[in-house]
Amino acid sequence: MLSAQGCGGLAQAGSVTYICVMVDPLALKSFIDSHSRIVVLTGAGCSTNSGIPDYRDTDGQWKRTPPVTYQAFIGSEETRRRYWARSMVGWRRFGRAQPNGAHHALAQLEAQGRCSLLVTQNVDRLHQAAGTSNVIDLHGRLDRVRCLGCGETLARAAFQDDLSSVNPHWLAHDATDAPDGDADLDGVNFADFVVPACHGCDGILKPDVVFFGETVPREVVATARDHVDKADAMLVVGTSLMVYSGFRFVRAAADRAIPIAAVNLGRTRADDLLSLKVEAPCDEALAFLLEG
Repeated sequence: MLSAQGCGGLAQAGSVTYICVMVDPLALKSFIDSHSRIVVLTGAGCSTNSGIPDYRDTDGQWKRTPPVTYQAFIGSEETRRRYWARSMVGWRRFGRAQPNGAHHALAQLEAQGRCSLLVTQNVDRLHQAAGTSNVIDLHGRLDRVRCLGCGETLARAAFQDDLSSVNPHWLAHDATDAPDGDADLDGVNFADFVVPACHGCDGILKPDVVFFGETVPREVVATARDHVDKADAMLVVGTSLMVYSGFRFVRAAADRAIPIAAVNLGRTRADDLLSLKVEAPCDEALAFLLEG
């Protein structure tokens, strides 16, 4: 593996010796210029400069309590109250987030005809807001709410109005932003928080995202895999790949022996599969795509 933040020489890690090589800062540009059917896979690090926190540190470990699981959300009214209270407070900022330089750079990559598909693990829709059109939201989208009873959907902004109308006193809460549009509300009693039911069937409303413990729809995986099978390279941006739902596509690219480059601050699950790794903020590493 070549690293754009290399050390020049040998590094020992357990019984494995890695060769660290200093690479020209333009290595990523050369990588992209050499390919025309790139599948891009993005994660939380792509959106941090838009004010949306990421989940993990540079070692790939959780920075905070892991997100709610599907089983907990479905199985406990108390969990749903806690989730939607945190979401109601956090949505006020999350819903106003705007694309940053990394999103715009990747939109430009598509405009250049070099990106055949962008697969994002993020649920913020900022790639679409920046202008990228061929996007798979691997884990769904937070700007929409779905009824688990009748399947109807409504805009998250509209549901925010519903939440606010029945919980007006919660509008005074402010807290630290957390990933996926919620907020850290510690030491708060959620017992009096009211979660509206579906207007059509009184069913349980859930954000239209894939929670931990849920499965990404087969057709979504199949479409992404088909593009990987036709790609001539893969670019990973802002993800440690610790979640298998995204890592599987990198594994598939490696099985095809196509080159894989990554931009990420810290280790990734696929470090031993990479042709090139750039350890720098995503917007800085991709800024050359916006030049000229």
